[in-house]
Amino acid sequence: MDGSEQKTITLHMRDNTLSFQGMPFLLYFVLPNLYFHVRTAYDILRHCDVELGKEDFLGQP
Repeated sequence: MDGSEQKTITLHMRDNTLSFQGMPFLLYFVLPNLYFHVRTAYDILRHCDVELGKEDFLGQP
């Protein structure tokens, strides 16, 4: 991981190829997808009446 900020990452998606540098890949592709999936899992669990609170989503300090 260390030194990967400048590494070129290439993603092949069907008819398209995306290229990123390491840091923009993390900030603009990986993190938004991670937060989306975590939030969606949280929402599904809440919808299924699982008792979750703010600390369960954000973590305890």
